[in-house]
Amino acid sequence: MNEPYENQDNLTPWDSEYRYIPPKKEKKKGWTSGKIVALALSCSLLGGAVGAGGVALSSHIFSRPVEGTQENVSNIFEGNRENAIIDISKIDTTKLMTPAEVYAANVNSTVGITTSITTNFWGYQTTSAASGSGFIFTDDGYILTNFHVVEDSNSITVTLYNGKTHDAKLVGYDESNDVAVLKIEAEDLTPVVLGDSDNLNVGDSVVAIGNPLGELTFSLTSGAISAKDRAITMSGGNTMRLMQTDCAINSGNSGGALFNLYGEVIGITNAKYSSGSSSEASIDNIGFAIPINKARSIAQSIIEKGYVSKPYIGVSVTTVSAETQSYGLPQGAAVKEVVKDSPAEKAGLQVNDIITHVNGKDISDHTELVTLVGNATVGDTLELTVYRKGATKQISITVAEQIQSANQEENTQAQSQIPVYPWGGGR
Repeated sequence: MNEPYENQDNLTPWDSEYRYIPPKKEKKKGWTSGKIVALALSCSLLGGAVGAGGVALSSHIFSRPVEGTQENVSNIFEGNRENAIIDISKIDTTKLMTPAEVYAANVNSTVGITTSITTNFWGYQTTSAASGSGFIFTDDGYILTNFHVVEDSNSITVTLYNGKTHDAKLVGYDESNDVAVLKIEAEDLTPVVLGDSDNLNVGDSVVAIGNPLGELTFSLTSGAISAKDRAITMSGGNTMRLMQTDCAINSGNSGGALFNLYGEVIGITNAKYSSGSSSEASIDNIGFAIPINKARSIAQSIIEKGYVSKPYIGVSVTTVSAETQSYGLPQGAAVKEVVKDSPAEKAGLQVNDIITHVNGKDISDHTELVTLVGNATVGDTLELTVYRKGATKQISITVAEQIQSANQEENTQAQSQIPVYPWGGGR
């Protein structure tokens, strides 16, 4: 039998309901017939596609300094209740609130975001506006939102609940995780209180505050956590791991905060599931949010360091399809590429290896490997069980660091790197 994955046709169809299945002639209904769309509101288009999540190590992370802020101290408020780790400012969030109380406590920390975008169309320049949401991250004016809300913008305006507007600077962003940090010069700001997105259960009540349609400003919708850690393929073909909620999430809600009923931000709303065409049944209340634990670490790194540090091992992987498994190969993440001098190469990992376990945990598809590497700390050792040419091997890999320079022109990195692409592709 040929070596696995010499012919990439062997890799289709993919076996996960959240990944792409090549279109068939007959019309296909149900979950896979729709698409995930970003939620920034533009004149004629929804927001741009968001990037791969976790450890897609080709991510673009750029940052530029804000004048006069180098010596400022930014304060972040973090909820103080059972299971929360408190290492910044302690805020008592032990009181369970009603949705009305959550809204009253946080609407002043919510902002509307409007951008101006200039494009060339058949030699003519046209300017359009796009709208989204955001929230106050620190008391000295740092704002969190989605990258796709401010992507390609010429100018950014932030509107507070009291009606005041401020010009905003794009401090930095992580395209792969759809997170952007803005800065406004304003006083007497009230930042949100950050919660712990790992300390959530399916069924927990949540509320979202944002600006649906760009004109129904400071609206609240309520619902629950429908699922955690979904591997979601976006309309642009990239994958993120997100929380699912049945709060009504619509265009213009992108970048807004998702709160628990302790008044803590536990996510950033960024996408919804949409029907593939107008002829199909409508899909309601399947929205998604970026876990705040992920977004928080990215934002703090951008503000404090000007870059985001991420773990990497130096491989490109894809899921072993059900069709391929029918020929006797195990489920897991198949290695498509190993970068020279990477931790993976130094450890002896090879193209066509199938990673079946990491630290004793079963790997059923590529997203599980991506998540495990993304949750690792630089310097950690990962014990991989690998299937190679009919035999099983144990390989130890030391996790290294990927650094994207804050200077877009230099774009230098501490080490050579290669992406862990969601399905072996990339840009």
